[in-house]
Amino acid sequence: MPWIKVLHIATLLCWCATLLYLPAMLLAGVKGREEATFDTPVPVLLRFLFSHVATPFALLAIMSGTALFLVGQITGGWLVLKLMAVSGMVLCHVLCGALIVRLEREQFRFLVSASGLLAATSAALMLTVLVLVLSKPFA
Repeated sequence: MPWIKVLHIATLLCWCATLLYLPAMLLAGVKGREEATFDTPVPVLLRFLFSHVATPFALLAIMSGTALFLVGQITGGWLVLKLMAVSGMVLCHVLCGALIVRLEREQFRFLVSASGLLAATSAALMLTVLVLVLSKPFA
């Protein structure tokens, strides 16, 4: 079980990092397009980071977390709250993908405010998960 916990923590850290970095890259993509004097292509790095880095880490974090509470037979009210916060993080992940598509289609309306709100919401949910895990009762 310790290796599952290590895998879960490592993948969760990487997923959270990309979930905070992607909105910042979206903002940079919008600013770069507004200031450019010629038509520049959508940054390929943004889509690559979302589909080949953030999404696999998200899936691994969710699978290893599921394995942790199935193998360890972990239950409790805090777990339900934690899973709700993780579901919110998944929703933020999906919304980030939708914002990337909007950037690619050059639909810039509300993209800056949505990116900022997405980053703040993701950070709040990550903090919630951290507080719930650290304050859980030990059995």
